[in-house]
Amino acid sequence: MPEIVYLSVHYKSEVRNLFGKISDKDIVEGIRKQDDKVLKYLYNTYYQTIKNHVLKNSGSADDVSDVFQETIIALYQKITDNNFHLTSDLKGYFFGVARNIWSAELRARKKTEEIKSDYADEVNEDYQDPVFQRIMARAFARLKPDCRMVLTLFYDGCPYDEIASRMKLKNETYARRKKYLCKEALMELIKQDPEYRSYLRFQK
Repeated sequence: MPEIVYLSVHYKSEVRNLFGKISDKDIVEGIRKQDDKVLKYLYNTYYQTIKNHVLKNSGSADDVSDVFQETIIALYQKITDNNFHLTSDLKGYFFGVARNIWSAELRARKKTEEIKSDYADEVNEDYQDPVFQRIMARAFARLKPDCRMVLTLFYDGCPYDEIASRMKLKNETYARRKKYLCKEALMELIKQDPEYRSYLRFQK
């Protein structure tokens, strides 16, 4: 009997595929079971909408594929959660998840670019000066231990993903942000050093 039921359901699914339409309920169940036919249906039905949105909002073809895949993964994770309840049509829900993923990516990229621009060492030519090195050493010693570690790793040439791993940070973006904040803290301590004011007057 179970085999007959399976064949019946399978047949109905094939019929729906012939007409190019699958119910949201069947799609949800197909995603839960990682059914290749359902995943292909999602691609054929939803991909273009995601593509249009990403390309119109500063994205590339590679970004479209990444966002679509991340959306599938996010949807699978939500569906396998026993508390998942679909309160709207699935296509609208799927697009909402994809839009949030792409918006988060754009915010992260913008923040990364802002941080990169702030990484320009505004006192780069001063680093070789013995007086400035002495001031910086005092300021560095006053930093919190985690900031000393982040900056040490950075100036030792560690890539951000390694810094994130060693400092137990969430990801590379967090490592960049941490490095930026620590550098800001260091520069603030340098500016507070009485000798730094004299140093600036001498430089002028």
